[in-house]
Amino acid sequence: MSFQLGTQRLNLVFVNIYKNFIQWLLLQDSLFSQLIHHNMVALESLKYKRGSLQVIDQLKLPGELVFIEVTNTKDAWAVIRSMQVRGAPLIAIVAALGLAVHIHNSRDDFKSVESAVDFLLKQMEYLRTSRPTAVNLFVATDDLANLVNNLKSAPSASSTSVIDGFVSAAEKMLVDDVATNKAIGDHGAKRILEIVGHKPLRVLTICNTGSLATAGYGTALGVVRSLHALGCLEQVYACETRPYNQGARLTAFEIVSDQLPGTLITDSMASYLMATKGIDVVVVGADRVAANGDTANKIGTYQLAIVAKFHGVPFFPAVPTTTLDLSIPSGAKIHVEERPAAELTTYVIISTNNISNCTY
Repeated sequence: MSFQLGTQRLNLVFVNIYKNFIQWLLLQDSLFSQLIHHNMVALESLKYKRGSLQVIDQLKLPGELVFIEVTNTKDAWAVIRSMQVRGAPLIAIVAALGLAVHIHNSRDDFKSVESAVDFLLKQMEYLRTSRPTAVNLFVATDDLANLVNNLKSAPSASSTSVIDGFVSAAEKMLVDDVATNKAIGDHGAKRILEIVGHKPLRVLTICNTGSLATAGYGTALGVVRSLHALGCLEQVYACETRPYNQGARLTAFEIVSDQLPGTLITDSMASYLMATKGIDVVVVGADRVAANGDTANKIGTYQLAIVAKFHGVPFFPAVPTTTLDLSIPSGAKIHVEERPAAELTTYVIISTNNISNCTY
């Protein structure tokens, strides 16, 4: 197994919880042994077929791999709000597919074009209230609302044509996202190698931007995957990403499942890592990019950008065009979400023997 602890790479004092955490991960017969046995290349954040949607409960990872059934719009709103589903691209896709499942399975309730259109537009407005920062949700619902209004205006419009058109568009989002992410990965890897040089690279990232944040492959972690496929990845360093540990829980999970050469570090190690071991490039995701290029991402990203500039390390946000928000002139206008205090004051201690919750 190539995944290593930050203590082994940096010879720093590493809180023992993380040692137990990774040891516990590697001992899980029900999870990691299955992933490695089946040579899983990338995790699937969701399972979809027309009329059915299941999403991974990401709050239970890496301890359990549990899928949640999303049967209607309220279910979709709830898994997004609670962060059982997270990642800007995935939020938009789950919102759209959740509504698609809802209206597909209740199509007999809509006897007129107007009733179907009214339902779709109102439900999309409701879904927009789930998470405020990630613009992908707003872009997707704007596009889908325009589609619904166009379907309504068609000469042969019916409730069936409106519903089928919406469902097909939501399904296309799923397919397009995977293709987009692979393109981001390939183009990002190519551009990085042009700047840094064609050699095995040490890459630093934060939060989770892989298959668990998208429909598949990932954005920033997709770039890492593409570098690895080219034989140009020496090591990917994943920040734990406080306060919710998406890096430790989710990115580490993906690194292990893909058998990438990876190291988990605390957020506070990043500066020392750059100064002593050297980082060739920082690649991150984003929730929203303003017209001037200002980028909003997971808390802690700003610190990485400052440190990268100080050490002369190239810094790349890897994002799809759906993350661009040209209506906002700068980052000062981006609504940054404030999460509940419990996400900082409550934590889970994982050892090889048990799991326990602690709250301050």
